[in-house]
Amino acid sequence: MAKLAWMNRRIAGFSTRHADTASPDPAMTRLLFILALLMPAAVPAAIPAAPPRAEGEGPYPQLILRGATVITGTGAPAFGPVDIVVEGDRIVEVRVVGSANTSINPANRPALKDGGREMDLSGQFVMPGIVDMHGHIGGDEQGVDAEYVYKLWLGHGITSVRDPGCGNGIDWCVSEQRRSEANAITAPRIFPYAFFGSGRDTPITTPAQARQWVRDMKAKGALGMKCFGYRPDILQAAFDELRKLGMGSACHHAQLDVARVNVLTTARWGLTTMEHWYGLPEALFDGQTVQQYPADYNYQNEQHRFGQAGRLWAQASEKGSERYEAVITELLALDFTLDPTFTIYQATRDLMRARRADWHEAYTHPALWDFFTPNRDNHGSFFFDWGSEEEAVWKDNYRRWMAFVNDYKNRGGRVTVGSDSGYIYKTYGFGTIEELELLREAGFHPLEVIRAATLSGAQALGAQDRIGSIEAGKLADLVVLAENPLANLKVLYGTGHARLGDDGKLHRVGGVRYTIKGGLVYDAPALLADVRRKVAAEKSRRGITTYPPPGD
Repeated sequence: MAKLAWMNRRIAGFSTRHADTASPDPAMTRLLFILALLMPAAVPAAIPAAPPRAEGEGPYPQLILRGATVITGTGAPAFGPVDIVVEGDRIVEVRVVGSANTSINPANRPALKDGGREMDLSGQFVMPGIVDMHGHIGGDEQGVDAEYVYKLWLGHGITSVRDPGCGNGIDWCVSEQRRSEANAITAPRIFPYAFFGSGRDTPITTPAQARQWVRDMKAKGALGMKCFGYRPDILQAAFDELRKLGMGSACHHAQLDVARVNVLTTARWGLTTMEHWYGLPEALFDGQTVQQYPADYNYQNEQHRFGQAGRLWAQASEKGSERYEAVITELLALDFTLDPTFTIYQATRDLMRARRADWHEAYTHPALWDFFTPNRDNHGSFFFDWGSEEEAVWKDNYRRWMAFVNDYKNRGGRVTVGSDSGYIYKTYGFGTIEELELLREAGFHPLEVIRAATLSGAQALGAQDRIGSIEAGKLADLVVLAENPLANLKVLYGTGHARLGDDGKLHRVGGVRYTIKGGLVYDAPALLADVRRKVAAEKSRRGITTYPPPGD
């Protein structure tokens, strides 16, 4: 998603200061937008940082998780019973201690050391902590603080998050990263990527300035860059400098620049991950060079923008065509990563479902709900007149898009999990789990879904030596569940899953039981209860009982 309040503020600021040049002409609109991007970047209004940590137990000299069934995240099938031995923040042993459905011989089990803790997880499941590759830590326009976001993430087993852009400012983002690494706050690991050009007092107008900006961000602690497109020679220089410094990169190939710079262009320059899917259908064009926009299209009208985006995959080359095979073969050879974020566009194909999700009443903050409500000034709140025609087009768009992503995975390509929550009726944490379900819909086996959510994300971040799988030597970032996520991914939702019991009554089952980050054990239901209390208090203050449908 090309969100950014950061970008929108700059565009709005430019328009205000240059109102005499305003014009409904599309060419002028594009010019205004590009000039806004080249303006000195305003310092973003940061949300409140997380308070000092008041949750979590450990890390311990030794922690043994006993008798669990393990899903390693590598694609291997589940196995158990297993005892997982953690010392401090790292896994030191994963020991098989018996066979399925038989008693365990105590002599086969690792001994607990003095001062250690053991947890009986018999009949439960342990998987690696989830890596969300597209997790914005809120924004002042959403009106929620970092604590709200972090607890929703940890409460859903998300132990690592890449913030693609650090919209609260790179200094703020790096500070939160370091506080999290020190366990000073209740938060996942944070991988900060800076928006291209952010933090400068002057516009980037030369390749040399782009290289210097990358070096400056590296010095500030950024691990990578997020971009939307730019003048090609300048953007190419930035990618080259990122590669030289061993930094990562992410790109949402926005429509305003994709005619000059699509996915193939940036992948050749060294882009490590593409966000969403913009730029990929354009690389697959055969017989045209630009999207077939209607004459009255205006990118700054978000219903135009998203309405036409749903018609883009139908213009791309089909599987088996010469162009399709050339593009997918080259991307695979470049070890390119797709971070599709299917979840963030779900409302385009079924608005009512997204708007009435089970979790909104208890977990979606009133300020966030306000931001979601159709509004011409809020990015992603674009359902001005969204009807059956738009939904039908987007359903077809998903079918084609998912087919490409599944084909890419089947041919050995890396696909990761990103949520982009905080927009379009997607609540933090819940949106990430929905992304797992959507990968399953795309054709991924549940083991492939878990791998995309764990090891593949770690690999894309260059952190596979530390996180992403359950193996000796890695950080103890783990998720404990009473239910088997391979049988039903819905059991990962904080609201659980409704199941009819033998007693003839419906019961809520599932939800993460414990999230372990670097050996620090968090009670996931307790974190989610904190979020519910925060939401309930704000609803009570505002006199809200339920969130009404728009227009009521």
